[in-house]
Amino acid sequence: MLVYAEPENKTFTVEQEITYFNSTKDTVKDYILNDWNNAYSDKNSPLAKRFSDEFYRGFHLAKESDRGLTTIISIIDQNNRVLEFSRLKNQIDLIDVHLVNPIYPNHKFKIKIKYTVRIPDQRFTRFGADENSGSLYLKNWFLTPARIEKNNFVKNSNENLDDIANGLSDYDIKMVLPSRMHIFTDLETTKESENNNESVYLLKGRNLQDFNLILESTPTFSNYKNNNSEVITNLKDKRLNDFQKAIVIDRVVNYVAEKLGPLPQQKIVVSQVDYDRNPFYGLNQLPSFISPFPDEFLYELKFLKTYTQNYLKSALHLNPRKDTWIADGIQTYIMMQYIKEHYPNMKMMGSLSDYKLLKGFNLFKSDFNDQYYYLYLLMARKNLDQPVGDSKSSFIKFNEQISGKYRAGMNLYYLNDFLGNEIVSQTITDFIKLNQSKQTEEDDFRALLEQKTNKNLDWFFTTAVHSRKLIDFTFGKVKKDKDSIHAVIKNRTKTNVPISVYGIKNNSIVFKKWVENVTTDTVITFPRENTDKIVLNYNNEIPEYNSRNNWKSLKSFFGNNRPIKFTFIKDLEDSNVNQIFYVPEFSYNLYDGISPGLSFHNKSLLDKPFIFDITPVYSSNTNSLIGGAFFTINQNVREDRLYNIRYSLGGSTYHYAPNAAYTKISPSISFRFRDLDYRANKKENVTIRHIFVDREKSLFVTTKDENYSIFNIRYSKGESEITRVYNLMTDVQIADNFGKLSGEIQYRKLFENNRQVNLRFFAGAFMYRDTRSEFFSFGVDRPTDYLYDYGLLGRSESTGLYSQQYIMAEGGFKSKFNTRFANQWMTTVNGSFNIWNWVEIYGDLGLIKNQFKSADFLYDSGIRLNLVPDYFELYFPVYSNNGWEIAQDNYDEKVRFVITLSPKTLISLFTRKWL
Repeated sequence: MLVYAEPENKTFTVEQEITYFNSTKDTVKDYILNDWNNAYSDKNSPLAKRFSDEFYRGFHLAKESDRGLTTIISIIDQNNRVLEFSRLKNQIDLIDVHLVNPIYPNHKFKIKIKYTVRIPDQRFTRFGADENSGSLYLKNWFLTPARIEKNNFVKNSNENLDDIANGLSDYDIKMVLPSRMHIFTDLETTKESENNNESVYLLKGRNLQDFNLILESTPTFSNYKNNNSEVITNLKDKRLNDFQKAIVIDRVVNYVAEKLGPLPQQKIVVSQVDYDRNPFYGLNQLPSFISPFPDEFLYELKFLKTYTQNYLKSALHLNPRKDTWIADGIQTYIMMQYIKEHYPNMKMMGSLSDYKLLKGFNLFKSDFNDQYYYLYLLMARKNLDQPVGDSKSSFIKFNEQISGKYRAGMNLYYLNDFLGNEIVSQTITDFIKLNQSKQTEEDDFRALLEQKTNKNLDWFFTTAVHSRKLIDFTFGKVKKDKDSIHAVIKNRTKTNVPISVYGIKNNSIVFKKWVENVTTDTVITFPRENTDKIVLNYNNEIPEYNSRNNWKSLKSFFGNNRPIKFTFIKDLEDSNVNQIFYVPEFSYNLYDGISPGLSFHNKSLLDKPFIFDITPVYSSNTNSLIGGAFFTINQNVREDRLYNIRYSLGGSTYHYAPNAAYTKISPSISFRFRDLDYRANKKENVTIRHIFVDREKSLFVTTKDENYSIFNIRYSKGESEITRVYNLMTDVQIADNFGKLSGEIQYRKLFENNRQVNLRFFAGAFMYRDTRSEFFSFGVDRPTDYLYDYGLLGRSESTGLYSQQYIMAEGGFKSKFNTRFANQWMTTVNGSFNIWNWVEIYGDLGLIKNQFKSADFLYDSGIRLNLVPDYFELYFPVYSNNGWEIAQDNYDEKVRFVITLSPKTLISLFTRKWL
């Protein structure tokens, strides 16, 4: 392959010759090439869809010149015949070359291709061109033969997963580039010639799926050599000098070589880009000025993670999308072993665990390796975990980068503990050796395991790898006789996997045994002597769903009674105590003022089946006690569209007017549905609730509807991504003196020209009405919020700043009209269109009907500053039924604003891309 590089234009001209030997049993008529660079060329490619699903806006807004492109000039065969080619439907990054003559088994052919590539900007994936430094991190930038499995080409598109499925190839590349550029790669490199203008390099690699290539005008990489390999790295750490880095690199390289075998090639690149794409979760969340870990340890962990990842990419010839769990599992397994051997006393929060003030928190007492278990549980408790054996492209982002990797590693750790004799460690080494001679798959790994043990491994592959079944064991009755103890083990999830049982005396392990086939209640017997507690899964070697029910005291009458422990803010679960957390809270509205409170709850860092939250709050304006209490039972459904049923009882009391409080009590049940494709961002919800409201009389509010109850059923359905948001909601309300039916549809679309339109349609009508009060009527420009669902800062205000708070509900108008309510029916349409970035024009129109009056047609228009959609917005009315509002007096009183003060709502803005 001959490559002419033009780094200043981010382009390469390539003349490539591919020689293919048909080792399959089938005749090849079409030849598939991976062209992943071309995935950047279209805003509708699978790559663009991935960006949209994860709420990344940058790619959609980027200029065409910043996006990648491959332009094919010609493809000819070995007889100089021009070959036709096409891109696969809906996969513009795969090329189908149509051969003139079929290629029979055990025959070979050659094709020659001329093409140009434009490298994408690095801000999309961190791979690509960095305009600031002039460097290019080249990844999947040229045409490569697709991998063949079971006589078929693997047709995977680029989805920013760094998992291209190339066929094993030998590479011979001649690269011509400006002499000012420096080249770094894990291929064998020879400089053939150099002059003032350009340098010519020869690059060679054998039996590879992929390789790294970086071009820099100002070199940032350094070389480190030892007896095992040569490492080329620019992994950043300003706190270590080169000598200290060399010691760390030597230690890690030797350790990996000892555990996995020598690196199959002489060189390996370990770059900052590779680490930034997959950082060590937790370390990258801490501010730079906080350093709870030693400097050397931080660098060591970063290097270990990235080096092991790149080692396995080079050493394993798996399909990296289909069998990703094997590589992920080995990486995490090696990291867990490394910490256990080199830093056995390291805690999850490093040196922060030494502070007396923090020693009472389980988070700070937990060992460093415990985080793998807790981060898996984070997803399992949310019912968002996925089988690690599924395709990598099906994972939500948190599972793909964190939770799934950790679960895969824990699975291997679990299996190794169960089999004993380091069988899993030996199998990993043998598997890597096998990869040097062939393409491999999961069946090869399983076969090597089964050669080393007589134990049945079906449970491991069917349950631990290819299912999302939960593991949860507990003890039943315990009987004691003179010499023995008989304990019943209960399998709460009926998942048939081995479980470890420990006998504990004075916090020391007396015995350990593995029990298999516990599908029904199983009795185990062990000596009574020297044991005061029996514990399941004592060292968390098993990724169990709930470890709080895993122990029995043989001395206590109640068996596993736990004392109550009050803990500040939050903590990890502690199976030895019943935790109650207390957290200072502050709320604000016009009538209560700044209101400090204290929340008492049991919400740890992991979700629980039962949650309570009791929050007494002091109202500074009224010198009274307000607040709320909420009790929730979560029932997760594992294998269905209905994935969660939530039973709740909540109550709260705040002031709705000066010196007038309301009390709301609401029992409810919610049914939550999702698409079986977790990446689909589709959700449905049915909520049934009954709201009881008792209001004190107020001198400032004229309505006489102080006490009422309303039965409410809501159905909502939504789908969201960065380019399109769709929401549907229907609502039925039944009360003694009225019945209402309403529905709304919201639609937001981001077009390819980066223009965005927002549309909303609302319709509502009274089924019956027996009240003269407008309190329960549809609001034209703001709802009265008699259900107390919205965060209105001054809900009873009709003038002043607080009356200008805008809630997109019911009529949705921004201008205030003489008629502000509809007590028969209402239909409205709200729309906006951006004219520059977050500056939009909006318009509303609708018909409202009141009793004994004709329907009124209303409209308004103006400017919307959409600073943070749904969280912080400003509306400036311009023209409406009121006339030219912008020219009228007291215009500042007409401006409307949207503001969100709820921390929980704001957090969702930053976590949606992960879940």
